[in-house]
Amino acid sequence: MKTTSYYIFVLVTFLFTSILTSAHAFQKDSDKFVVVLDAGHGGKDPGRPTKFGYKEKYIALQLVLAVGSELEKQKDIKIIYTRKTDKFLELHERAAIANKADADLFISIHCNAHDSQAYGTETYVLATRANNMNIEIAKRENEVIFLEANYEQHYEGFDPNSPESLISLSLLQEEYLDQSIRLARSIEDNFKDKIKRKSRGVKQAGFWVLHNTYMPSVLIETGFITNRKEGDYLNSKKGQKDITTAIINAVKDYKKELELNIGMDVYHTDEILETTDSPQIIKDVIFKVQIAASSKELAPKSYNFKGLNDISREKSGAIYKYFYGFTSDYSKIKELQVLAKSKGYKDCFVVAYKDGNKIDVSDALKSVSN
Repeated sequence: MKTTSYYIFVLVTFLFTSILTSAHAFQKDSDKFVVVLDAGHGGKDPGRPTKFGYKEKYIALQLVLAVGSELEKQKDIKIIYTRKTDKFLELHERAAIANKADADLFISIHCNAHDSQAYGTETYVLATRANNMNIEIAKRENEVIFLEANYEQHYEGFDPNSPESLISLSLLQEEYLDQSIRLARSIEDNFKDKIKRKSRGVKQAGFWVLHNTYMPSVLIETGFITNRKEGDYLNSKKGQKDITTAIINAVKDYKKELELNIGMDVYHTDEILETTDSPQIIKDVIFKVQIAASSKELAPKSYNFKGLNDISREKSGAIYKYFYGFTSDYSKIKELQVLAKSKGYKDCFVVAYKDGNKIDVSDALKSVSN
């Protein structure tokens, strides 16, 4: 049995490799925006079974081919497919295709399944934290690993049924999380607002297919094929046209925003924590408000950030993150967050650092009584 220290060694090795690879990727000299489209399942892996006769692998492939066909009409976009036929691909191969291409985006398309009549769309990014429901969803998608030859060698002892294994995947994609969430939100907004589907929201879970991609990555659950009405819709020409149009529009909007080279408001899925009026000093912890992220290096001056002072900047990969405030007083930082929101940074959020390392805000607050 592998020890905990061995797991840590493996993860650190992977993380170091990913940083080097991602740095190389951002140095590419290309006039194309590269999108890798991944049709979930395929070949001997049909996806989740359904009594209505739908096969996820076929629907996912049709959606991917339709999305790719339309995006390829854009002269500045290059599409790469992980599969264009009913072919079985191992999960690690899918990520390898995206990394080899130095892709700008990785999008994996699936259909959902449940033992109830649940319905609606969901778009996932890799979890930094995951609740029990999302862990169960990730387990189901990751079970394809057991169909692969020599899977123990490819996945470094990863256990698809282990919550600890799922949560540990977050280390490798954390630097791209802001962008992944932004794309995921755009996709879900298009589903809800443009084609009037029920959106179940942007979620986080430990999907292996996302964990080792060195670019913003999302996994889209386009609907439940175990729901007869939604399964009929996903299997229809109209349904597939609607879904592909929403995804295409989201990708175009995301790309356009990146090209503006301006600070992007950052989406954050954590709940806003309660504040108090009195000072709440947390010893040895520094709080900041993250207000923006951008591919452009901006001077941390008030004129670049709607008059806000005390701006700091941090580089993560090819992305610059911008922060407002610097204090050990949690009550004070919540006041600054309110002020930042009033300036238009509606999705800003509080971050915490201890000894120069980022920690969860909830963990920082646990020490208040110590």
